[in-house]
Amino acid sequence: MAKEFLLVDGYNMIHAWKELKELVEVSLESARQKLLDILSNYQGSQKMQIIVVFDGYLVKGNLGTVYQYHNISVVYTKEAETADHFIERTVHRLPRHYKVSVATSDSLEQMIILGQGAERITAQQLRSRILSEEKNIRTKYIENRPPKNNILADNIDKEALEWIEALRRQK
Repeated sequence: MAKEFLLVDGYNMIHAWKELKELVEVSLESARQKLLDILSNYQGSQKMQIIVVFDGYLVKGNLGTVYQYHNISVVYTKEAETADHFIERTVHRLPRHYKVSVATSDSLEQMIILGQGAERITAQQLRSRILSEEKNIRTKYIENRPPKNNILADNIDKEALEWIEALRRQK
């Protein structure tokens, strides 16, 4: 099975997702952190590597940074390098048999990465996928979990429970 990669234009997501856009008005760092937390949670249920790319091209003397945040990779580009350029270069360097998706709402970027064989995902499509996965996980592991007390009444059907209650009351 081929490896899967999801490259995410970080600032593009921050400015496209309502809750992150509102958070930017308070603190850009908080918005970045929340995005990383959301994507880290999403990656936990996916079989793909997620790389989040933030522009660092306007920071004088910036050499760029790459680090792991929980289970995802985070990249701050170097001076004079945009997130778009980094993403294009990465897509081009990955072997063609890998499944590569790029999340950005930048239409020019979408056309370029499509030409290189990657799947494009808009910011809203990625948000929808994340929300859908959160709902699936909630349904599977939280809403359908067995009761805490593990008593007989929690594990039998209504008819059997009524029969037992009738026996109990016949004393």
